Amino acid sequence: MERKGKLVLASGVFDLIHPGHLSFLEKAKEAGGPDARLLVVVARDSTVEMLKGSKPVIPEEQRRLLVESLKPVDKAVLGSEKFDMAGVLEHYKPDIVAVGYDQNLIEAEVKRIVSERRLPVEIVKIRKFGPKGLDSSSKIKKLIARISRELEG
Repeated sequence: MERKGKLVLASGVFDLIHPGHLSFLEKAKEAGGPDARLLVVVARDSTVEMLKGSKPVIPEEQRRLLVESLKPVDKAVLGSEKFDMAGVLEHYKPDIVAVGYDQNLIEAEVKRIVSERRLPVEIVKIRKFGPKGLDSSSKIKKLIARISRELEG
């Protein structure tokens, strides 16, 4: 990726894209200032299954393509099969890592790596997107399941 301004790195599952995802990515890119480039690491199906106990609805390559097509995103890549934030930071060398309001595990891991390796990386926490509603993939999945049960019953 060509380096003009700051490189901002964001990551996530991005299953069932919703306005909260878009807001997170917009705010992440804004954190880099003018000419910032946004690189998004999309979690592998195996990583999601390990961390959340079930695979995403949308397969990993399709999620990556969807994320990369979003306006704020300059490039989207799949993460490693093994959860490896140190490898990601070393490979891409971001200026800023943007974490979501619910990404406490990733935030703690990035802080630990940045501190241990004395990396020149700023960590920015992005606040939750606006009004309540269908602002998470989990809520969307639960709603679909409920409607499906009602239609069957």
